[in-house]
Amino acid sequence: MDVKQLDEFAKKIIIEAGQNIRAAFSYDIEIETKSSPNDLVTNIDRETELFFIEKIKAFNPDHRILGEEGMGEKVENLEGVVWIIDPIDGTMNFVKQHRHFMITIGIYVDGVGVLGYIFDVMREDLFNAISGVGAWYNDSPLRKLQPVKIEQAVIGINASWVTPNNRINHEKITELVRTVRGTRSYGSAAMEIAFVVSGKLDAYISMRLAPWDIGGGVIIAKEVGAIATNFNGKNFDFLSMDTFLIANPSIHQLILDKYIEEKK
Repeated sequence: MDVKQLDEFAKKIIIEAGQNIRAAFSYDIEIETKSSPNDLVTNIDRETELFFIEKIKAFNPDHRILGEEGMGEKVENLEGVVWIIDPIDGTMNFVKQHRHFMITIGIYVDGVGVLGYIFDVMREDLFNAISGVGAWYNDSPLRKLQPVKIEQAVIGINASWVTPNNRINHEKITELVRTVRGTRSYGSAAMEIAFVVSGKLDAYISMRLAPWDIGGGVIIAKEVGAIATNFNGKNFDFLSMDTFLIANPSIHQLILDKYIEEKK
């Protein structure tokens, strides 16, 4: 497999998909709900995923696609070449704000991440990586992350986890919030991952993400030295939902040990 050729192809169709999405604001967007009233999907999500499937299958029909909207084939293993795609990560932002949503793609070969992409559609900013080669922001190299103290860290976390809930000890999360320099919540996992790998955030915590939320981001993370795991400190399971922490390596284990306590 020619990784350079595959990388150029992926970047080309991501840019084209972004153009299509921006053009979609000129006509009506159809909005539906999925698992809950806050879990939105639009006709543009589905059309964009179909766009990727058609382009990828024309490029190589043996490549398989695991996408959020389920428009591709059923993927039960990561054998061969598998594209993990979220056509619009941050659909509520897309619908409500018309900004702060991402296209994110990870390309895996026999379960190993090879190419990763996060594309800010409205800003036309591309974060991408080639495993073992490096990571870039709009073609400028991303630097390795520098150590940070927890008291100086800015972390991404949804405010709901600081209130009583059935997933995690909120008192420990409250202690974390009081300890760090600041918190942010952007409504797009891919955006928050992009901010961690570029040093704009020092950590991002989520209780439940899907493979397509992080498939591209974890490949970029590895190239800049960020550590991405579930709450058990293990690699994320790319065939199911899982907990997720990505952080600067100087504070990753500290957050797991001192501030994360899942409820049984």
